[in-house]
Amino acid sequence: MDEYTASTYGDRIAGAYDGFYGSVDVSERADVLEELAGGGRALELGIGTGTFALPLAARGVETHGIEISEAMVDQLRAKEGGESLPVTIGDFADVEVEGTFSLIFVISNTLFMLTEQEDQIRCFQNVASHLDESGIFLVHAFVPDVSMFDRGQRISGDLADLASVRMDVSIHDSKNQVVDFRHIDLTEERIKMYPGRLRYAWPSELDLMARLAGLRLRERWADWRFSPFTSGSRSHVSVYERVGD
Repeated sequence: MDEYTASTYGDRIAGAYDGFYGSVDVSERADVLEELAGGGRALELGIGTGTFALPLAARGVETHGIEISEAMVDQLRAKEGGESLPVTIGDFADVEVEGTFSLIFVISNTLFMLTEQEDQIRCFQNVASHLDESGIFLVHAFVPDVSMFDRGQRISGDLADLASVRMDVSIHDSKNQVVDFRHIDLTEERIKMYPGRLRYAWPSELDLMARLAGLRLRERWADWRFSPFTSGSRSHVSVYERVGD
């Protein structure tokens, strides 16, 4: 593989991304995002192919996005409404957009695609500078579970249909909280490999990043249905707000 960069994952998987992740309940998430936007502007970090931003924009919410992979944005532009949606090409840790927003959100573990802790901290700080006075920052991610790895490795598979197999191979670097992974799509005719890298963080670590940026946790759920977050939760939806003067 060529040297891994911030755009590698998106560039490699862009054409197959919706096939891998198209089964999520988009309307359920759009309901929550629309309510949290409160009639104001919204910004998605790592907008990808527009899976969530386009339905939100279709509901009348002025939605913007940031994406580092031009190949992913090409997929977005090919969809209905995609041509008119404002997207900034760049690293979403920098949040180089104009104006402020009522809602900034990063979902489906995308925050973890920033593979350095300093980048994640910088992201929180830049988000805080682009929030309206009553604006909020929503983060949706998995809760780390290092027990998934056996001697620093994990292999899992899915029988997508009778003619194909999907596998994930992961290597865990516990010191740096980094996971290098490969999505592998096997059929009788071909093998396709999609490399990725992420740096996970526990909810408590994200809360500290928020505090460093002048934000605080307003509420946290286990899922998009507002289920209570517990020690057994495997994911979280966390909502941050400005710390009052």
